[in-house]
Amino acid sequence: MARVKRGVTSHARHKKVLKSTKGQVHTRHLLFRRATEASLHSKYYATVGRKKRKDDFRRLWIVRINAAARPLGTTYSKLMAGLKKLGVEIDRKMLAELAVNDEKAFAKLVDAAKA
Repeated sequence: MARVKRGVTSHARHKKVLKSTKGQVHTRHLLFRRATEASLHSKYYATVGRKKRKDDFRRLWIVRINAAARPLGTTYSKLMAGLKKLGVEIDRKMLAELAVNDEKAFAKLVDAAKA
């Protein structure tokens, strides 16, 4: 059986990892072992960040809805409870969009939820 030399494969793998850590500081983009750790951590953080972004946006929408509802004489929780009783199925993203861009429509929803 012929002898297999692994230099080309290893070199390609090392180059791939080092390329993925371009922009990292110190030895994290120079040394293969450090770069591997940095690459694994960055992939983990990216995954966590994608999940966390959803939480962040929901929190932002709630803050915007509450800020728009307060001058109209209600709070976020009372507004959401009223809308739920009415059977209005509008999500927080759209409510926040209405609160920012279409105050009249939002005010009508708030009045309906109060009643």
